[in-house]
Amino acid sequence: MTVIAAALSGCAGQQVLNAFTPQRGLEKAINLSYGDHPRQRMDIYSPAGASEAPVVVFFYGGSWREGSKDLYEFVAQALTSRGFVAVVPDYRVYPDVQFPAFVEDAAGVVAQARQVVHRYGGDPDKLFIMGHSAGAHLAAMLATDGRYLQAVGGSRAWLRGFIGLSGPYDFTPIKDSQIRAVFGPESEHEKAQPVNYVDGQVPPTLLLHGENDTVVYANNSRDLAQRIAEEGGRPTLVIYPKMSHQKMIAVFGAPLRGLSDAVDKVASFIREQARKPRPGASAGPAAARPAVSSDYSFETRPIDDEDPRPAETRPEPVEP
Repeated sequence: MTVIAAALSGCAGQQVLNAFTPQRGLEKAINLSYGDHPRQRMDIYSPAGASEAPVVVFFYGGSWREGSKDLYEFVAQALTSRGFVAVVPDYRVYPDVQFPAFVEDAAGVVAQARQVVHRYGGDPDKLFIMGHSAGAHLAAMLATDGRYLQAVGGSRAWLRGFIGLSGPYDFTPIKDSQIRAVFGPESEHEKAQPVNYVDGQVPPTLLLHGENDTVVYANNSRDLAQRIAEEGGRPTLVIYPKMSHQKMIAVFGAPLRGLSDAVDKVASFIREQARKPRPGASAGPAAARPAVSSDYSFETRPIDDEDPRPAETRPEPVEP
C-alpha cells in the first residue's frame, strides 16, 4: 500500500516507480538530440537483442508546463518488457513557449526517431505514438492534424497507431488561467483541440481513460472516439470505472501492473497493428480510407476496478 500511495503522489511517486524498475535486459541511449534547445532531447530504451521491434514514442504529461523524461523510465521498461523499443523525449514547455511549439517538438521527435531507431533494434516502419495527459494531447494532435508531420517531411502514414491515456482532446472553453496562458489568446484555443481535426486518415486509435479522473474528464476520450467513428474509423475506447488520472500512468510501473490490464491492452494493440501492412505501403492515392483497429469497441468494460458505472452517470467534460 505504501508503494501505491507514493506512486500516486506526483514526481515523488514517479521516482519510487523508477526505483522499483527492473534493469535486467534494458539497454539505454540517453540524451539524443532532435533539436538545438536543451529540452529537445530524447532517450531510447531497447530490449536486449532487439531486432525490427515495434517502436513507441511516449510523451509524458505535466500540463504543458513541466515534466522530465528522466521520471518515466518505468513506462519505458513496461514497453521494453513486451518487446518494444521505447522513445521518451523531453519537449519545450510554457512559459518558454506556447502552443503549438510543443506539438512541433513532438513531430520533430517522431522524425528523428524514424531516422535512428534502427540502430537500437527498432523498425521505423512500425512506429506508434503514445502519451499520458498533456502528452496524450501532443500525440493526438499529430494523429489528427497532418500538418505537423508534413512540416518535418513526413505524414500520418508514418504512424501505425496512436495510444492516448487520460488525454485532453476536447477541452474548450478553457477556464483555468494558467492553462489559458499556455494556449494564448482565446481566438486560438479551438486550434488546439484534436477533435476539430479528425478525418478519415486518423491512424488506428486506442483510448484508455478513467471514469474517476477529475483532472481530465473521461468525456474527452469519448468525444474523440465519437468523432473518429463518425469519420469512418473504428477506435477502441476503454473506460475504467474507478481509475484516477494518476493511477492510469502509475499502473505502468512494475510493482503496480497487476492492478490493471492497461499495459496488456496497449501491448495487444501494438502487436496487432504491427502485424498489418504499413498504411499506404503498397496502395495508391485511391486507398485513402482510415487505417483502423479490427478490435473495435466503442465502450469496453475492462477487468480493472470493482463496479462499472453506467454511461449515463458520466460527468460533463471540463478543461484539463
